[in-house]
Amino acid sequence: MNAVDTNILIYINDPRDPVKQTIAASLVSSLTDGVLIWQVACEYLAASRKLEALGYNRVQAYQDIRDLQQVWYTVLPTWAVIDRAEDLMNRFSLSHWDSMVVAACLEANVATLYTEDFGYSDIDGLKIVNPFS
Repeated sequence: MNAVDTNILIYINDPRDPVKQTIAASLVSSLTDGVLIWQVACEYLAASRKLEALGYNRVQAYQDIRDLQQVWYTVLPTWAVIDRAEDLMNRFSLSHWDSMVVAACLEANVATLYTEDFGYSDIDGLKIVNPFS
């Protein structure tokens, strides 16, 4: 299974960087075994508000998440994710939110997380790939 971080979903609807937009859209459409991390869905809904000046709106953002829910498995948060996130923060110097995404991926047995935010290529067996590099 594969998951994407919030930034990948944002780039799909952000026309300011057409190269990243194309890569992100191609990646997401190719993931037939995608996992939607609850936190990523929530972060996306909040962050997509920054795209309103570009013509993207809240209705579209919610529809995008609903569309992903139809084709991807959704991972809901558990208390175990919080405990694991604390351990990841201590061992890898990740932010709280990044450690929560990684912990949720690990709990759901996700093999690969696509993001441009992390300085690691592997965390506890989770492969981390920057699709833009």
